[in-house]
Amino acid sequence: MNLLLLQTLTLLLLPAYLLGSVPFGLLIGRLKGIDVREHGSGNIGATNVWRVLGPKWGGLTFFLDAAKGFFAVSLAQQIAWRQAAPPALEDQYLAYAGVFAALSCIVGHSFPIWLKFKGGKGVATSLGVIIGLMPPLATGVVLGLWISIFAFSRYVSLASIIAALSLPLTVGVLLKTGELEGSAYFAFSCAAAFLVVRRHRDNIRRLFAGTENRFGAPKA
Repeated sequence: MNLLLLQTLTLLLLPAYLLGSVPFGLLIGRLKGIDVREHGSGNIGATNVWRVLGPKWGGLTFFLDAAKGFFAVSLAQQIAWRQAAPPALEDQYLAYAGVFAALSCIVGHSFPIWLKFKGGKGVATSLGVIIGLMPPLATGVVLGLWISIFAFSRYVSLASIIAALSLPLTVGVLLKTGELEGSAYFAFSCAAAFLVVRRHRDNIRRLFAGTENRFGAPKA
């Protein structure tokens, strides 16, 4: 990694983090006169907003959280593309810029500085960065698996954990078949999966204990 590339990537970290840390779920709740942190699971993510305010606002939160991930990656890649010199480094710039911005955005969503580093679980934002980074096939596999697990179990957490864990496997297959190039993508997929699973550690305990709340059921 040359010095110019490293400098560019470092400069991209803060904007991506700040974009990721915008708490759309909390802001939408405030517009409705509710602090979503005081209701339901207390999380600012789309699932809790859906439970507290209904599907319209939960869906909007999911869309906005995903959109900030997508735009963080797209903006970083545009900046890197303009600074790629010589042209032979263009692919390397785009890959590393996208990955650095993606991880920074997910971290920003999960640990926003404005909320004492207590944010969402990063699922919607991770989907947004995957859409921005990966071929459509990767997005389709991860999203399709999430929908299937959720439809079968009605556990949002279980669907999110399994979908996250499937990302490194999916990326590994795409790298092996030549559909995707660059080890940076595999490193990103492992880091993103770790972040999402880590943010669900309390859900994992409840799943094993049999006390996790199914979506649509009254909260115990």
